[in-house]
Parts: sequence; C-alpha cells; structure tokens
Amino acid sequence: MSGQRIDGIDPEAADGRVRAVREAQVARWGAPLRNQLVYARVPAIFRAVRGMWAGLAEAGLVDERLQALLNRRVAALNGCEF
Repeated sequence: MSGQRIDGIDPEAADGRVRAVREAQVARWGAPLRNQLVYARVPAIFRAVRGMWAGLAEAGLVDERLQALLNRRVAALNGCEF
C-alpha cells in the first residue's frame, strides 16, 4: 500500500467482522477501503469507527449521496486519492 504511513492489515487475512466489511466494500467499490484496513489493526478502533458510520446512517441526518461527496472532499483535502 504505497503512500501510506501506516500499513493496514492484509485484507486476505481478515476474519470475522473485518472480513464481512471488507467483502461488502469489495462488492460496492471493487476493493476494501484502505483506512478500514488501518483501523482493523486495532479491533476496538475498527468497531468504534464502524459504529460511528452505522450511527450516522441510522440517524438519517446526512443523505447517503451527500456522505459520499463529503468523503471525497475530505479525501481531497488530505491529499488522498479516493
């Protein structure tokens, strides 16, 4: 994973919840999201981040299409390709 300061876990070695999330991301975007692989290095952080996104989705306060635009904007501001 070039360009990253911290390598994520090997996506093929993921198990349990991490594997399920990885498979859903591959189905939706064609690859697992790199930041999720970094979060997965510490399972408690991975669960917390996934919980935050689940909470945002459940609250319904930010439309899913707007979430995608916001994610791209934040990625661009951080110099990340999205």
